[in-house]
Amino acid sequence: MTTDWTQELRQKGYRLTPQRQLVLEAVTALGHATPDEILTEIRKTASGINISTVYRTLELLEHLDLVKHTHLGHGAPTYHPAGRSDHLHLVCRDCEAVTEVELGLAEPLAHTVEARFGFDIDLRHFAIFGRCASCTEARGSGAAGPAADAESAAPPPAPPGA
Repeated sequence: MTTDWTQELRQKGYRLTPQRQLVLEAVTALGHATPDEILTEIRKTASGINISTVYRTLELLEHLDLVKHTHLGHGAPTYHPAGRSDHLHLVCRDCEAVTEVELGLAEPLAHTVEARFGFDIDLRHFAIFGRCASCTEARGSGAAGPAADAESAAPPPAPPGA
């Protein structure tokens, strides 16, 4: 795969520097990773890289269409190789697992939103949060979640006029 990176970068007027190679290798190995996670992976083999180098390199690599980013919650975006087909992200709120699914699953939603509101959804940056099958099974029926737990612990509402 390194040969592909070298060729792609050369075609775009750039060269494959050691830093770019390390970032590309880390993104490929991790799948979906934040800049901090990418730095941690890089530092397993190269200690001379800092977080600003990772951010600058990711910015360039995204501009060159070698990596893509998405937001899977609050905080830093996550990056993944651009060679993958566009996809949605299913993010488990319990175990934080990320599952990639084809965009076609959300196209009916996108068409409905556009027809009703004139809003064009960028599905490539779309993350759906919930609970994966493993975590649902571990919880039993899957009906109770953090919100349901909070509701059951709260006192009942006061009757009207009280």
